[in-house]
Amino acid sequence: MISSLMIAVTAGQVATWALVILAIIVALVFLLLFGPLFGLWIQALSARAGVGIFEMIGMRLRRVNPNTIVLSRIQAVRAGLQVSTADLENHFLAGGRPINVVRALIAANRANIQLDWKVATAIDLAGRDILEAVQTSVNPKVIDCPNPAGGKTTVDAVAKDGIQVKAKARVTVRANIDRLVGGATEETIVARVGEGIVTTIGSSESYKAVLENPDGISHRVLEKGLDAGTAFEILSIDIADVDVGENVGAKLQADQAEADKRRFQAEAEKRRAMAAAREQEMKALTQENRAKVVEAEAEIPKAIAEAFHKGNLGVMDYYRFQNIQADTSMRENIGGEEAGPEAPKE
Repeated sequence: MISSLMIAVTAGQVATWALVILAIIVALVFLLLFGPLFGLWIQALSARAGVGIFEMIGMRLRRVNPNTIVLSRIQAVRAGLQVSTADLENHFLAGGRPINVVRALIAANRANIQLDWKVATAIDLAGRDILEAVQTSVNPKVIDCPNPAGGKTTVDAVAKDGIQVKAKARVTVRANIDRLVGGATEETIVARVGEGIVTTIGSSESYKAVLENPDGISHRVLEKGLDAGTAFEILSIDIADVDVGENVGAKLQADQAEADKRRFQAEAEKRRAMAAAREQEMKALTQENRAKVVEAEAEIPKAIAEAFHKGNLGVMDYYRFQNIQADTSMRENIGGEEAGPEAPKE
């Protein structure tokens, strides 16, 4: 009986120790997984952010970064903004940047800019840097036109007199919070300003007018309302530099003259080739006609023989024909000698 009692006591101790070890293991695992949250919970508690430890554990289970949510909540509460933990968590799960949005709301609140949580999160989810936009709205930024990153340092245009003018502008813009969603970016501003500069220079009668009044470019470009449909408001356009480039008109005229010369040369070569071909044709025709003459002359002896055979030509007639031919040949020889080179004059 005593042995049975000792066995029972031993089994009870083993079970107790097993439960204790299991509890220790569970506690170690819990501390390992959620131990860092206690320090974060104390930080939120001291800041009166209202984020409980079980909410943080739920964030960890939902794969939400508790540090980001708690720090954003603390910043919002200390700045007097009404942003709930659920809103911050939902925005994080949607792929947004809660800390950036909260900082933008704080900056907008300090600058008396109307910006609510819904608009700010929409701008952030659209890929825009909402904090930079608010800072630009408070402190305007300067954009170079053209953008040096694009490889060009000047906007080149040609006045009506054919002289090229190279201009460089600096555009001062301020972010328009209401048009950040769906509004065009800085690239559109640079493109529109560059187009306006080209149009203004191109409509000038002379490059001298552009050099004398470069501010005229700024005024005419500003009148076009280039910031329509963009996320910015253009405050000023300043022409930083104006230089004279090439004489494009003269270069184009020289190129046109060279092209005309090549065209005329080609036409002359064509006419020369046609004349040479015609000359060869005439030579061939002459040879053909000569062959016909020779062929015709070869028929004369046949005709004479036939005349003898038919009795139409007598012997005396033939001798007179031979004398006439000899006399004609002698006259031709004498005429050829008289037509020779003239004797030198005394």
